[in-house]
Amino acid sequence: MATAREDRPEPDRAGDAPHPRFAEHLFGQDAAQAGFLDAFNAGRLHHGWLITGPEGVGKATLAWIIARFLLTTPDAEPAGLFGPSPPATLATDPNHPVAHRLRALSEPGLFLLRRPFDDKTDKLKTQITVDEVRKLNNFFHLSATDGGRRVVIVDAMDEMNVQAANALLKMLEEPPHRTTLLLIAHQPARLLPTIRSRCRELRLSPLGPTAMAAALDQAGAGTPDDPAALAELAGGSVGEALRLIAEDGLTLYARLAALADSLPRLDRPLMLALADLTAGRNDARADLMFQLLDRLIARLARTGATGLPPQVELVPGEARMLARLSPDPARARDWATAAQVISARISHGRAVNIDAPNLMLDALLRLQEIAQA
Repeated sequence: MATAREDRPEPDRAGDAPHPRFAEHLFGQDAAQAGFLDAFNAGRLHHGWLITGPEGVGKATLAWIIARFLLTTPDAEPAGLFGPSPPATLATDPNHPVAHRLRALSEPGLFLLRRPFDDKTDKLKTQITVDEVRKLNNFFHLSATDGGRRVVIVDAMDEMNVQAANALLKMLEEPPHRTTLLLIAHQPARLLPTIRSRCRELRLSPLGPTAMAAALDQAGAGTPDDPAALAELAGGSVGEALRLIAEDGLTLYARLAALADSLPRLDRPLMLALADLTAGRNDARADLMFQLLDRLIARLARTGATGLPPQVELVPGEARMLARLSPDPARARDWATAAQVISARISHGRAVNIDAPNLMLDALLRLQEIAQA
């Protein structure tokens, strides 16, 4: 059973945002919640559920909501004339004793499988190892005495090494009685086909502006000034939106868009200022700047390829700028090629410790070359 200590980071927590086990509501994923509830009410509760979708769209939140539901809800019974009505939602009482124990990671009916903390290096391990999976055997043995339902959350399958995945596969092939495994996967295509075939999938989608605003408010980030632009730039990911808010990502993107709008002449003072933003020890800021640059070039390529402006402008006047710089499919191919070249050069430069400002200058000058062609 995983435990939480305030002096240790949690691998399944996004930055300073609350851990998903504290979230009472999941926004924008009604279809996935309904799919699980329908299976439960029909008495077809599968032992393995693969919860998939992009990072930050609520997969872990759904897993914890399902865990609370399963550990506080009696088994489904056929609805009769005088029988109880089946549950209409996955919502549970936040003051239920099980809910309190889940938040404290002290519920004996739940096992959280995630990357462990290495006391020797004083850091989180980079993978979920087979030793962590083997701890499930003790959990199943100790929790079998009360005959209650048991839940395992794996967050995330993408972080398992091969040996750990094979060990988990054996448990999926011979699932313990009254046990439900909730497997979170960001890239399910990379999992063992045999694991995917033994699970039912709950696929989550990127969030729209309304659901994004509600999720951010629940996470304590408040209501964004422009939820539509934030949801678009974050790709519908709450986790990414929180990072953008922390680093003022919309403002950074606006400055990159202003530089693009100056092409092909190129506003050199602005170019130097943008490069300076990547200097120093704030690697998170530099990584975000490179990511935003990649997003800008992708929007240029998409505009030329489709001949349509984006449905949501991230900054005022962006649609006009994108159409001017990428008016047709031929220019779209130029931008797409530039994106690949720039991304490769940045990745190589970061690997060999080239200063981030120099990498940013190189990338921005390449934008000018494309615009002048």
